[in-house]
Amino acid sequence: MSAKHFLTEEEQAQIVECVKEVETTTSGEIVPVIADESHHYPSAESFGSMVFAMILGLAGCQLAGRTDMWTFLAVFLGLNMVFRFVLRRFPAVKKPFVGKARMKEEVEEGALNAFYDNGLHLTRDQTGIIIYVSVYEHMVQVLADKGINDKIDTAIWEEVVADVTEAIKQGRPAEGICQAVRRCGEIVHREFPIKHDDTDELPNLIVQGNEHKH
Repeated sequence: MSAKHFLTEEEQAQIVECVKEVETTTSGEIVPVIADESHHYPSAESFGSMVFAMILGLAGCQLAGRTDMWTFLAVFLGLNMVFRFVLRRFPAVKKPFVGKARMKEEVEEGALNAFYDNGLHLTRDQTGIIIYVSVYEHMVQVLADKGINDKIDTAIWEEVVADVTEAIKQGRPAEGICQAVRRCGEIVHREFPIKHDDTDELPNLIVQGNEHKH
């Protein structure tokens, strides 16, 4: 599933309105970002295609009674090209060759990149908060700027991550993201109440395509 299909237009509008409502109570700038993926994992693509080609190549040569090295090598190379195309075309197939730890690292880096790429570090009072959802990995990351992190225990963002991740697993992505937006607003409201001259400095929802992966 791509980022643009992760939420319906109605759900996107719902999130935008939720962010606007919450930002009437705080000078914090909350930006949900929906990304296709945080990385394209070329090493998993290469390794996965080799594994499939090796297994099927050996099985095919055995069934055909052709066990010499040159026959196997030709079959292996052909199958490797085929499976490399298949894994590129259907990324879900290569997911078992990535690993949770690697995906977590890439999502953390993807969130950090999105934070800076979308200007969340440029707010007047350093009060940007990103709720980063990486669709391919089914993972969420929440980051806040220095102004907020200097006054609030950053461990609390893990609670927000857990809540929105669970909602997404249950098929309630818009509800989960809105819940996360409201929770972020509650967390920063006391230290960063709305100011009389506050402006909406950042977009209220960003949906990224594959051109943003690193």
